[in-house]
Amino acid sequence: MSRDNLDSILREDRKFPPDAGFIGKARINRVALSAMQAHAERNLEEFWAGLAREELSWHRPFSEVLDRGQAPNFRWFADGELNASWNCLDVHLATHAERTAILFEGEPGDSRRLTYRELHGEVCRLANGLKALGIGSGDRVVIYMPMVPEAVIAMQACARIGAVHSVVFGGFSAHSLRDRIQDTGARLVITADGGHRGGKVIELKAAADKAVADGCDTVEAMVVLRRTGAPVAMQPGRDTWWSDLVADQPDQCPPVFVGAEHPLFLLYTSGSTGKPKGIQHSTGGYLLGAKLTTKWVFDLREDDVFWCTADVGWITGHSYVCYGPLAAGATIVMYEGAPSVPDGGRFWSICERLGVTVFYTAPTAIRALMKLGDDIPARHDLSRLRLLGTVGEPINPEAWMWYRDVIGGGRCPVVDTWWQTETGAIMISPLPGVTSTKPGSCTLPLPGVFADIVDESGEPVTDENKGGYLVIREPWPSMARTIWGDNQRYLDTYWARFDGRFYTAGDSAHRDRDGYFWIMGRIDDVLNVAGHRLGTMEVESALVAHPRVAEAAVVGRPHEIKGEAIFAYVVLRGDRPMGAAAAALTEELRAWVAEELGAIARPDDIRLTDNLPKTRSGKIMRRLLRSIARGEEISQDTSTLENPSILDQLRGEG
Repeated sequence: MSRDNLDSILREDRKFPPDAGFIGKARINRVALSAMQAHAERNLEEFWAGLAREELSWHRPFSEVLDRGQAPNFRWFADGELNASWNCLDVHLATHAERTAILFEGEPGDSRRLTYRELHGEVCRLANGLKALGIGSGDRVVIYMPMVPEAVIAMQACARIGAVHSVVFGGFSAHSLRDRIQDTGARLVITADGGHRGGKVIELKAAADKAVADGCDTVEAMVVLRRTGAPVAMQPGRDTWWSDLVADQPDQCPPVFVGAEHPLFLLYTSGSTGKPKGIQHSTGGYLLGAKLTTKWVFDLREDDVFWCTADVGWITGHSYVCYGPLAAGATIVMYEGAPSVPDGGRFWSICERLGVTVFYTAPTAIRALMKLGDDIPARHDLSRLRLLGTVGEPINPEAWMWYRDVIGGGRCPVVDTWWQTETGAIMISPLPGVTSTKPGSCTLPLPGVFADIVDESGEPVTDENKGGYLVIREPWPSMARTIWGDNQRYLDTYWARFDGRFYTAGDSAHRDRDGYFWIMGRIDDVLNVAGHRLGTMEVESALVAHPRVAEAAVVGRPHEIKGEAIFAYVVLRGDRPMGAAAAALTEELRAWVAEELGAIARPDDIRLTDNLPKTRSGKIMRRLLRSIARGEEISQDTSTLENPSILDQLRGEG
């Protein structure tokens, strides 16, 4: 980013205050929020220490709160000891052992229900099995599983014995899995014969075998879950069926209490260059952030059925499937497959049948389902929903409104959350009993989070609707501790930009007149058009506001006069026109954006396509789109694409 401020050209004036009935029952009201904010501003360490003592069960209480001695490698509650699995399971057994912990539905239609007592027993049996394999505290275990209860059981079992888990999304290729196994130095891989996704069987065991055979010398054993029944090769002396491993194990396993700074898990994120980054999270601080934000942001109540649609291979699935809701004693929903199987009503059918009350999903999923029309959700009774959430990227205002009005019936608050793998937990979000929401804005930082927007020199950006770098000024408990095996990369990536003064998120943002934060996209995605710096998200939002458009992705390509030209990929509602009709619609869309945002934002190129290149988790591969727009050869790994056949169309060849 140059010294010129980033310009925000998106204007959104709609505002929705909390419903009076919701306010009356809310976990956090305006008075409570004001008290929390004042406490955090007065004494940040005392604020977090009080919450840590109140929310977590400690085997050995901590006396030291925040250690800044090696900043920015901060340490929280370092002399305390606890166990994450104990805090998610054992603490609930005396009061609600028979409460449902997990409601599971597989893509083929199979279902399971696990109470907290049953989940505790399954976790203990596997934990004992892992110990029988020689796995102990500090050992790394890679988990490569479909989205089934056993994935959570494996994570919790590792936590129970102090092993460090690293979950690899089941959509990743053998090559990607190999890189992560090698970097962690894992002794054990837990996988399955396969998983169901999009009406197909994903062959996980075969990919795991290929990965391990390619230079993963540290792997001593592999545990395999029977999920699909597909035949797989089992290597004698190394491979063990899950069912055989746990068959004779007791359903009790004493937890290994570890220091609060003991690594709970490693989770790999893609780097813009070089190998993936193994983000390392602690046990105590991370668990506190995950539990608190689950309760605060989703206004969690005892009778809620909470469904976060994320896979546990991503941080959202860690924090809001495996750890946060279970620590809070919630009932969670897990679904294995794609939202389009057997049709685009699968999410809404599950919400209806399982009585989901709180629903948390990604804008990419919302836009894809919005594209299918209003009549599909209208076939399902969604009246039990009381709160909706979005996660993963900024949501454009029109998708936000569709989500609120069509899925939430206009009665459900929408919490648009900003956070990252590195933050561990939600950082900026509405609190549904307090915050008036605006379509497309993540609104305000949570108590104890000191977010700001600064310019190139690190000075605060105070002008309304002028953008800059999104930063966090003070440490928080759930923050990443380092990059596994490469602390210098951690310092260079997140702290060097402003000489260690604050955490730099890598996102651009601006604030409006109410102080609300608006995420404008990644700093790397900012466009420099004729001297104006524009966020790609705002151009995408303008395109999706057109009644014919369901989804859009905007990238830049070099332009000899303007510096960068705006290149937009557009997915339509309904059929894609061809020939003269396509050309006419393209010109209409260019004029529409110019009318919405100004002539400077008019796209130079618009390519109509049936879909966008997405991973099986729903993430748009924007770097691939940039390569195509610039006419470059594709060098990225495309094995994780949900829809690889779309590449020819994106190139303009189909």
